[in-house]
Amino acid sequence: MEIDSQKNLQRKQCTYEILDEQYKIQKETYKGQQYSHIYFVRLHLIRTILHSLVSKWKPHLPVRTVLELEEGKECVIVGTLYKHMKLKPTILDEYSKERSVTPLVKPHNFMHPDDYLVLEDDSGRVKLSGAVLLPSVYATGIIVALHGKETCVGDFFVDDILEAGLPPQIERPLIPNEDKYVVFVSGLSIGSSCSNPLQFQLLVDHITGHLGDEKEQGIAAQVVHVVIAGNSVEIPRGLLNGQHLSAKDQTKLTEPLKELDILLNQLAAGLSVDIMPGPSDPANFSLPQQPLHRCLFPGSSAYNTFRSCTNPHCFELDNFRFLGTSGQNVDDLDKYSEAKDKLEFMERSLRWRHLAPTAPNTLGCYPFTDRDPFLIESCPHVYFIGNQDKFDTRLIKGSEGQMVRLIAIPRFCENGVAVMLNLRNLDCHVLSFETEFS
Repeated sequence: MEIDSQKNLQRKQCTYEILDEQYKIQKETYKGQQYSHIYFVRLHLIRTILHSLVSKWKPHLPVRTVLELEEGKECVIVGTLYKHMKLKPTILDEYSKERSVTPLVKPHNFMHPDDYLVLEDDSGRVKLSGAVLLPSVYATGIIVALHGKETCVGDFFVDDILEAGLPPQIERPLIPNEDKYVVFVSGLSIGSSCSNPLQFQLLVDHITGHLGDEKEQGIAAQVVHVVIAGNSVEIPRGLLNGQHLSAKDQTKLTEPLKELDILLNQLAAGLSVDIMPGPSDPANFSLPQQPLHRCLFPGSSAYNTFRSCTNPHCFELDNFRFLGTSGQNVDDLDKYSEAKDKLEFMERSLRWRHLAPTAPNTLGCYPFTDRDPFLIESCPHVYFIGNQDKFDTRLIKGSEGQMVRLIAIPRFCENGVAVMLNLRNLDCHVLSFETEFS
């Protein structure tokens, strides 16, 4: 696409492949099935990986099931962690809240000093003890291998822990000799009280080359792809009460989507755009969220550069693999475990080889019967999450040479910040837009 007619700047191009097939709900039909199938598939697949690693990790120790444990004899057990949490909310709490005069406090984090971990496998479950395994680090649904022995009280005393580690990574492409940028933005929240339409318009104008001098337009021409990571609109929840809507209320309902479509139309006319659903968007609530329907975007969907994608979303640009979510998986981990920052949660989920370990326990997900779509079988080069309080990034390395760029994308409606990633070196910087009216 031509950016500047005087200098005849041409937008850089790149190859693109969408890899969302595993996150699509297609032929599955809900017949009242429970969630045990997901846990069974998860345990079976990750246990196979851990068994192959145990032979190098503790070659002198036998691998036993929970039922085969013997008091005082060292061994390795593999299973699913369950975290017993004193403050974890239940449906009974919701019911008692209606009956009680004292309101229940809803803390940001449900951790308590009395929390403890249990390991389950096909044969049974055993309570875990020892200072090595910290309940604050783990959550329900994670598969691990543990070295230790059964105590006289029936606990399993843990001496060492083995996680699956970063999965194998496809070979990193040769370092390109030119800059190509991917722009990430999330939390536009068009229609909310904090939304500033002018800020997003400035971002669109910058990316499309209608803002700034020749140097700025030259940088804009190097943007090859835009990812919008959830919470693009905020529809007034009070209107969705099942009652018939007046014409005025119908306008309130559709106005944010119309405004979003106009802005996306401008982007899609010049470069490829991926839009993912988030918690506040008109999509299914449970993960994996299915693509926003194309009829919501009558203008943008006319372009083949516009793609409505799933959440989680996986794709490749010039053979660099990207994996990301709109933030629900990490936000849920933040409620039921502790870390120094959101990037640490992201790194843990890669090392556990699972995108959303707390699903289906505390994070809503579809009850798949034959697969767990959140297993990470191939390590991405870029792993991003949307709708965070602030921008943060880190480069992590695996034991087999894997390199992953972690990116936490802030909510755009709150601070006007988008993130630019350079495909040449996977370096990140922010684009910040401010508007002030006197």
